[in-house]
Order: sequence, then C-alpha cells, then structure tokens
Amino acid sequence: MKNFEKFGVMIDCSRNAVPCVEGLKRFMDAIAKMGYNAVMLYTEDTYEVENEPYFGYRRGRYSTEELQEIDRYAASLGIELIPFIQTLAHLNQLKYWRAYRHKIFDIDDILLIDEPRTYELLENIFSTLSKTFSSRRVHLGMDEAHHVGLGKYLDLHGHTDRYALLMKHLNRVCEIAKKHGFTSTMMANDLFFNLSPGVFCSDEVRDFPPEIKNAVPEGCEMVHWDYFGMESSRYDAMLLSTKKLSKNIWFSGGAWTWNTFSPHNRYSMKRNEIALQSCLKNGVTQAFFTLWGDNGGECAYEAALPALMHAAAIARGLSEEEMKAEFSEITGERFDDFIDLDLPNYIFGENVPVESPYFQHSACNYCKTHLYDDPFMGTMSAALKAGDDTLLSVYASRLQKLAEKSERYGCLYETMSALCGVLSKKLLLAKKTRALYEAGDKQGLRALAENDYAETVRLLDEFYKAFRHQWYQINKTFGFEVQDARLGGLKRRLESCKERLLDYADGKISEIAELEEPLLPFKDTYVTSWGEMISSNIT
Repeated sequence: MKNFEKFGVMIDCSRNAVPCVEGLKRFMDAIAKMGYNAVMLYTEDTYEVENEPYFGYRRGRYSTEELQEIDRYAASLGIELIPFIQTLAHLNQLKYWRAYRHKIFDIDDILLIDEPRTYELLENIFSTLSKTFSSRRVHLGMDEAHHVGLGKYLDLHGHTDRYALLMKHLNRVCEIAKKHGFTSTMMANDLFFNLSPGVFCSDEVRDFPPEIKNAVPEGCEMVHWDYFGMESSRYDAMLLSTKKLSKNIWFSGGAWTWNTFSPHNRYSMKRNEIALQSCLKNGVTQAFFTLWGDNGGECAYEAALPALMHAAAIARGLSEEEMKAEFSEITGERFDDFIDLDLPNYIFGENVPVESPYFQHSACNYCKTHLYDDPFMGTMSAALKAGDDTLLSVYASRLQKLAEKSERYGCLYETMSALCGVLSKKLLLAKKTRALYEAGDKQGLRALAENDYAETVRLLDEFYKAFRHQWYQINKTFGFEVQDARLGGLKRRLESCKERLLDYADGKISEIAELEEPLLPFKDTYVTSWGEMISSNIT
C-alpha cells in the first residue's frame, strides 16, 4: 500500500452473523487484490476459549482449527490476521450464562475490574489466542465502557478515580497479553476523552495529565475511530490529540453495514475520503475500516466492497477511472452497478446527497425501519408522503436485472431486489390503513386487506427466501434463528392486522384501538433497534 504501512478491514463476527470460513476466504481474495494487508475478526465471544465451555456457546463460535485455517489462508495472500477481542466492555452475551452473569460484571456489559475470575477468563483467552493466530498483535477493544467502576465495583470498593481504574486494568491486560507472546497491543481511544470533561470526536486538540500519558503501557497503540465526521478539522484535532497518548496510532473508519439490510457505500466513501486525507496529512500510516453488524448482522459484508475499493484507491493514489477498472477486474462487476446495493435505503431518490436532512443523523436505515414498521402503529412511516414508494418497484426491477447477469454476487442483488419489492407495498401500508380507517371507508379497508396486505405477505416470503439464501452463502447458520423470529413475527403481524381489518369491515368488531389513537410527531430517522421499530411496548 503506497501511503500506509498497514491498511485493513475489520469484519464483525459477533452480532448474530458469524462469517463462514469459505465466505471469509472469498472476501479476502477480493480485498487482497485491492491492496489490503490486514484483516481483523471482531469476536466478542464468538471464538473457542480453553477451559471456558460457555464462552460463545451456541453462538457459532470459531473453533481453534477454523481460525488457524483462516490465518494460514490470510498469510498466503499477504494479509496479517489480527485478533480483535474485548477485554473490558461489549461482552453482554456472556450474561446469558450463569457461569458468568453474577461473577465477572461490574455494570452494563462491562467486566468487573479487580475480580480474580475476570483475570482468569482473560488468561484463558490470551492463552488460546497465542496458539491460534500467528500475528503477535492484538486489538484489546476497551471502547465505550462509559460506566466502568459505577456498578458492582462501586458497591465493593467505593468511589475511585476512574482514569486510574482504567489504567490499572489496561496495564494488567497488557501484561497478560505480553506473557502469552503478544508484543503489540491496540485499544480504542474514546475512554480517554469520555472519562473526563470533554467531547469525543471534536475539533479541539486535547492534552492529558502526565500521570495518564505515563501510565499507557509501552507498545500499546491507540486507535482513533470515527464513522461520522464531515469536517477535516475534526479528524485533524482527534489524531493530534491521540498522538499524545501513543507514538504509533491507528485510524479506524467505517464501511457502513450496520443496523440495516442494505449497505451505505455512498455515505462511507464521502466520510472516509475526508478521514484518509487527514491521515495522510498527519502522518498516520495505519488504518482499517470496520464492517459492523449491530442489531442483527443483516447486511452482507461483501456489499461494502465499493467503499473498500474507494478507500484503497485513495490510499494508493488511483484515479476514479483506474479505481473502477480495477474493481471490475477484481469482482467481475461494474463499480456503479455494485453501488446500487445501497438503493433500498434511498426511498426519497437515489440522488439524495448524504448531507441532506434525510440522512441527518448518519446513514439512516430506512429499509429496515419501514420493513418492520407496524401496520397499525405506523410510527416509523408517520412522516412519509404519498408517492414515496414509487421508486422502490423501479429499484427492484433494476436490481433483479443485475442479479440475473452477475456470476459471483447474484445473491446480493437478488436479496436487495426482493427487499425493494416488499417495501414497494409495505412502505405506505400503515398510512393507507390509517387514512381509510379515519375516513370510515370499510370497503376500502376490505380491499386493502384482501389485496395490499396479502401481496405484502407474498412479497415478504420472497424476500425471506432470498435473504436466507444470502445468509447461508456467507455466514454460519447460527444467528439466523433471530431472523426467523423477526421476519416470521412480521408475517404473523401482517396476517393478524389483515384479519382484524376484515372483522372490522364485516362489523364483527366496532373499532381498532391502535387506529383510534392519534399519531404524535416522531422525527427520529435513525432508530437502530428492531425492538424500537416494531413497538413502543416491551420487546
């Protein structure tokens, strides 16, 4: 890589979707040709750990043999496979098991510092990793542990300097890592900003007290992560601030694949171009791009290949023409065709700029919020206008044509085409239902139930089949039980609403309570949780 010593991709293997070995090999084949020389597998608990039978149990965890196979394959491509684990927060799935629930947690998903069982677990983790990966580098995570020391730790030990607590734990973890042969550690930088007055990801250059800077273990490199920034001054300031904590730092950007079925390549490219220019300007020569899978892991990691190609082109100094030609040679696909995988989220038009109010929070996940929008509640679709669904049938047709001609990535186009298909009926279903109910049009409601509701269920079945096929092409089977429950629940809810509309039209019931209650304004365009999408009740 021309301007970077290390240029990598991080793949989320912890949010329901655990990529299968063959899927990872295909993916690494592509990104190696783009120039990437590092891959991180983000595994909270989805890897086998010696003496910890419940660690990753029934989660599709990787066996030691599987990771060794992936490691060897990566090395054959010139890629360093780097373990990316969690050693402080983001270990909430372990709470499922009694073996961990009441023993190693402080508060939220944060490990209990100074608890012997916590460090017994970490010893077992590093002992296993040392035999699994050939890399002597490890990402320790340690991000977003906002409430560290404020739960069980507070009960046991009273109030403490939380900076000191963090540094004590960091040094102990680094000692364990070093003991097991890891000579280089990495950690996220956000706690250094969030544990003191200040704002993470601001355009203010920060300094830190000597007792904090001097307590950072030798060889521990800071990772500055930012997936949202649109101003170069913000990246410049944060990189300069982070350099005060560590001589060698990394930048971590996002190739957006989280909280949604569809990727956000356009959004990712806009931000990562600004970020990478800042890296070049500030002498940061280590970077990677994250493919998170928050709230279900629904988006295929391969769908982010255009954003990754674009980042590699900037790092290597390729022109747009050279980038697109190379992408076509590597993938067999036109770059502009692959970008069409973004379309299910562009319900207001494919040329809507990512700076527009429609993407005011970040990369809005309209395709998911509106798929799961309840037909009688209508919370997610309350602000939509008539005609907002007209583009989706056009997108469905376009993506289907791409699916038919693609030899390698047909299932990705097929899934997004089917998603656009069901959304073309589902998007305004709640608004149409409420309008007819408020007008007292029982015959209209009957027609809507017998036609639109029935067709939405049929199209949902088509999407389910395509999505299931895509999942099994690239992931292990574990985690799809969540998708079965979600999509199966959506189908049953549509059928239930249809039945109630017919009962109302036939006079069997006198009202539909959900439709009697008026809709209040709801302007949040970026709801991330499936539970929030389907109901304001407890899920």
